[in-house]
Amino acid sequence: MSYSYEQAEALALKALAFLVGDEDLLPVFMGSSGASADDLREGAGDPAFLGAVLDFIMMDDQWLIRFCDSQNLAYESIYPARQVLPGGENVNWT
Repeated sequence: MSYSYEQAEALALKALAFLVGDEDLLPVFMGSSGASADDLREGAGDPAFLGAVLDFIMMDDQWLIRFCDSQNLAYESIYPARQVLPGGENVNWT
C-alpha cells in the first residue's frame, strides 16, 4: 500500500490518539521520548513528531498489533505510512 502525505499524517494522528488513550502505553512513550503533555499537543501538528509516534509503535509487535487492531488496519500498513513522513527514509532497524 502506498500513502499520500496527507494519508500518512492522518494515520500518524490516529496513532497519537491511540497512545493518548492508552493509560499503560502513554507513560512509556512519554518516558522514552521525553515528551510532555504540551509536547503531545504541539506534536500533533509536527510531521516529524508524528513520524516518531509511528516509530515508537513499530518498536514492539504487541503495540503494533494493538494499534492496527484498534483501527482495522493490516499490520504491514504502518511502515509504508512511516516512510512518507519526515525521517522515514532514514529508518534503520538494526
